[in-house]
Amino acid sequence: MVILFDHGTPRSIARWLIGHTVVEASVNGWDRLVNGELLKAAEEANFDLLLTTDKNMKYQQNLINRRIAIVVLGNSNRPVVHRYMDRVVAAVNAAAPGSYTEVAIPFE
Repeated sequence: MVILFDHGTPRSIARWLIGHTVVEASVNGWDRLVNGELLKAAEEANFDLLLTTDKNMKYQQNLINRRIAIVVLGNSNRPVVHRYMDRVVAAVNAAAPGSYTEVAIPFE
């Protein structure tokens, strides 16, 4: 699966996503795109999944008929996210085209 990391996603978690290709939005200059533009660009570039920390995306964007899967991290704090990587990996591996999943990661 080809995964796009949104600008708030901790880069360090890529090492747990074994078997997946990870690209950061900033590499393509997409870190300045707003949600709708980012989703469109990612789908046009054939990304399979967007990994983001933007919990408002489901309220701000029409996600119906999207091809890209979206996984939202409930927290962007790197050390905390690392403690819940089993949940992140499970959500990524279970993602299907057009799916939307929020990974519960408490604020500690």
